[in-house]
Amino acid sequence: MATEIQFYKYQGAGNDFILIDNRNLSFDPNNHELIKKLCDRRFGIGGDGLMLLQHINNFDFQMLYFNADGKEGTMCGNGGRCLVAFARDLGIIDRETVFLAVDGQHDAAIEGNTVNLGMIEVKEFHRDGEAYVLNTGSPHYVAFAENLQNKDVYKEGYAIRNNSTYGEKGINVNFIQPEGDGYFVRTFERGVEDETYACGTGAVASAMTVALASGKDGDFTIPIRVVGGQLHITFHKNGNHFSKVYLSGPAEQVFVGKTVISQ
Repeated sequence: MATEIQFYKYQGAGNDFILIDNRNLSFDPNNHELIKKLCDRRFGIGGDGLMLLQHINNFDFQMLYFNADGKEGTMCGNGGRCLVAFARDLGIIDRETVFLAVDGQHDAAIEGNTVNLGMIEVKEFHRDGEAYVLNTGSPHYVAFAENLQNKDVYKEGYAIRNNSTYGEKGINVNFIQPEGDGYFVRTFERGVEDETYACGTGAVASAMTVALASGKDGDFTIPIRVVGGQLHITFHKNGNHFSKVYLSGPAEQVFVGKTVISQ
């Protein structure tokens, strides 16, 4: 049966997503082939992922996130920021919100096109050689690098994502380099299977790696430049415990459209 659906395209620091208001449950979240097709940049709408905004009791809304491969994904930080902007634009929220995602409850505040998103606490990490491995809602491998602008992030990221250490599920791979008062980060994302212009959970993991490498505790505010723009990460660090974690950056609507789908 053919159905016309309205979709919205949003981007956060170049991380772009297809958003659908699914409070009426008109879109089937189990149709993974359709989601994959819609995310295709040549045969569909195009996006790093697709999100459904759904109704859920006791929260302003629920976030369902799918990677570009059509499979339901772990937490997406920039996606969460875009969905907050979407909820504001739909009139569901005003400036503050509490919503539910795959990794639990998130709070957020929006002012103009800037969204400050609360992320989960992180209480542990481990090392893989010189790299740091953390789960900030999604699993991340973070390694310091030199000459990052010219690094073959696809080749090296693909190799690490698919090595025997991380198995079939794989891992997101981030490379980080000091830059001015902040850091430059490039990320290979599993599920997209390519480098993306930005990765929110990756930026958070990279900022935490900076704090871990410093050996210091306290309150941190770390500017992270990604290929698609600028993000800021704040948190409190006490040993291996990161709390009051926030990811801040731009989120804006790019365009609105309609497409006919068969479900």
